[in-house]
Amino acid sequence: MIIGWREKVSLPQLGVGAFSAKIDTGARSAALHATNIERDDHHVNFVLPLPKRNHHCRLPLKGMKRVKSSNGQIETRAVVETDVKIGKVTLKIDVTLTDRTDMDVAMLIGRGCLGPDFLVHPAKTNILSPRKRKTP
Repeated sequence: MIIGWREKVSLPQLGVGAFSAKIDTGARSAALHATNIERDDHHVNFVLPLPKRNHHCRLPLKGMKRVKSSNGQIETRAVVETDVKIGKVTLKIDVTLTDRTDMDVAMLIGRGCLGPDFLVHPAKTNILSPRKRKTP
């Protein structure tokens, strides 16, 4: 399945509709923009800032992971498991939570999340995303 380097995705378990995510073949894991991250031994509470509102989320804590970001900084992040829908395909993936305020998109999906069934087209975007119809 060929997908673009940027696709519209949704997070059905969190009740979050379509938003843009970067498909990054240079990254191994997925990262989601989150603020107010609070965790205990079993759960993570966080806020997913959306354009018109803040979406409050709570998911089971799957673990903690040390991640080296593209700027070389090492950070320990909470890991949660959730469904991500790309086009008509739904994948269950591990996602790290981090503040991505300075990034272009709220979510990054790395090659380790996609598996061998996906091929990323580096020059195209939104291949699997539903197209908006132009009104005449």
